[in-house]
Amino acid sequence: MFSKGEYVIYGNAGVCEIIDISTLDMHGAPKDKLYYILKPVNQNESKVFTPVDNTKVVIRKLISKEDIEALIGDIPNIQELLVKDEKLREQTYKDCIRSCQCRNLLSLIKTIYYRKEERQHQGKKLSAMDEKYFKLAQDNLNIEFSISLKLPLDEMEDYIINKVQSS
Repeated sequence: MFSKGEYVIYGNAGVCEIIDISTLDMHGAPKDKLYYILKPVNQNESKVFTPVDNTKVVIRKLISKEDIEALIGDIPNIQELLVKDEKLREQTYKDCIRSCQCRNLLSLIKTIYYRKEERQHQGKKLSAMDEKYFKLAQDNLNIEFSISLKLPLDEMEDYIINKVQSS
């Protein structure tokens, strides 16, 4: 169980702060069931209510500073996604995002980055779908890293690049 004030990753909502753990006083909500009340860090006015015993949506602790450093050091070895059927590309991207795993997000970012380079070489632009998932993966990763490392969000991309180049 997580604690009030803790940051977690919660499904598509991304990084959330647990602002309370309590029962809900809402019509239809069981009076004896505990819920996490989450505030997504990138959505000012929204709240997410999820049962403490929820097993349908990924909820996990943020990655530690040590694990971030190891993961960044391993970026050159992280494999790109293998998409054998172009019709399944978006589903592959969605599955990667839904996993809420930093390694998978890095794999997605690398895949789209190299895809962009290849398409530019052919005189083509990156598709809107690729741009959408690239930004989503990058934003999710940068927010989590920023909070875990206690560094400003706008410095994360440079931080990662510098770490990769110095290793």
